[in-house]
Amino acid sequence: QLQASGGGSVQAGGSLRLSCEASGGYSTNVIGWFRQAPGKEREFVAAITWRGGRTYADSVKGRFTISRVNANPTIYVQMNSLKPEDTAVYMCAVQRGQNYRGDRLPDYWGRGTLVTVSS
Repeated sequence: QLQASGGGSVQAGGSLRLSCEASGGYSTNVIGWFRQAPGKEREFVAAITWRGGRTYADSVKGRFTISRVNANPTIYVQMNSLKPEDTAVYMCAVQRGQNYRGDRLPDYWGRGTLVTVSS
C-alpha cells in the first residue's frame, strides 16, 4: 500500500514536503514520485533506490530533493522554489528492482496528493 500526504496550496517561491509510506514489502525496490497536471500527461519527478541512488527530472533538479527511510519504507520529496507549473497531483509509485529504469513504468501506484502553486 502506498499512502501519499503533504500536499497543499502555496505561493510561488514557497516550499512543501510530501511523504509516502510504502507498506507491504517494498524495502528493496525503487520508489519514486510522478505528477499529473490538469490536461497533461503524467510525468516522472524523482526516484530513489534502497541504497540511496537518486534520479531527477530536469524540470525539478536543484529545487526538489528526494530522500528515503528504509524502515517502513517512507520516502519524502522536499520541494523548494515552487513554480505555478509545479501544480499537479503528485503520486508515489514503486518500481520493482534495485535501480531506476526510465524505460519502464512503475509496477504499483498510490493515490495522489494535490499540490497547487499560485503566482
